[in-house]
Amino acid sequence: MPELPEVETVCRGLAPVMEGARITRVEQRRADLRFPFPTDFVARLEGQRIEALGRRAKYLLADLSSGDVLVMHLGMSGSFRIAEAPSVSIAAQEAPGAFHHPRSKNERHDHVVLHLEPADGVPARIIYNDPRRFGFMTLVARAGLESHPFFAHLGLEPLGNELDASWLAKAFAGRTTPLKAALLDQKVIAGLGNIYVCEALWRSRLSPMRAAGTLVTKAGRPSAAAGRLAEAIRSVLAEAVAAGGSTLRDHMKTDGSLGYFQHSFAAYDREGTSCRHPGCRGSIARIVQSGRSTFYCGVCQR
Repeated sequence: MPELPEVETVCRGLAPVMEGARITRVEQRRADLRFPFPTDFVARLEGQRIEALGRRAKYLLADLSSGDVLVMHLGMSGSFRIAEAPSVSIAAQEAPGAFHHPRSKNERHDHVVLHLEPADGVPARIIYNDPRRFGFMTLVARAGLESHPFFAHLGLEPLGNELDASWLAKAFAGRTTPLKAALLDQKVIAGLGNIYVCEALWRSRLSPMRAAGTLVTKAGRPSAAAGRLAEAIRSVLAEAVAAGGSTLRDHMKTDGSLGYFQHSFAAYDREGTSCRHPGCRGSIARIVQSGRSTFYCGVCQR
């Protein structure tokens, strides 16, 4: 599943085309994806102007002139592509960049098409393709967005400056939960996923199995480990966003090119390889925590 950096990359790729554009027509080609579309989905979208495009955790949010928000989630295999004019065929919708994995062009999986009229540009189409149909779209009134079940319990956004050693100490004080599980708790940190948690823990040399509460001293202050972890989370996410996200299997950036950050992974999916920390003679091991693979070095991650 695409993680926060991938969704942020998609948001940044779509924003120049979508923001300020009017939705002139909507093609809804099936009744549901992961969930059914609202019964009035097309009617509530057509004619609206997209005031802003943003992200909350792994959700894409398009603020509409009507006061509604178009909420979009990529699920496992969802992706967007941009066609600058309705006359552009599926086969011609290529974009610059080298491709490691084939891009889905099967029209059977093009489930939603937004026809846009930008304020100062050529007409465009935003095409949502999702072979597995685990993604979804819905409409939520902006006034009730924060209390909606999708968002009511989401925690801190990890890309902001608020995530620091002191914040982690307050969030994890007294918790005996394994550190990796605590970091994946969306009620604590929103959007942080398995791949980048493994990478952040490796960078900060912290074991995924240690209790989260060990990041707090007896005096209630953040330990040095908390500082290392906060810095590692921020840096690994920032680098992933800058690199265009990690593209696993069939996920892709909106312009069709694939991210290459996966080549820089130091721990994730590197079972049996040598640890990259200078001077460490350990190797990356794989264990399963709460049904998810964890990759770490048992020698230098304590």
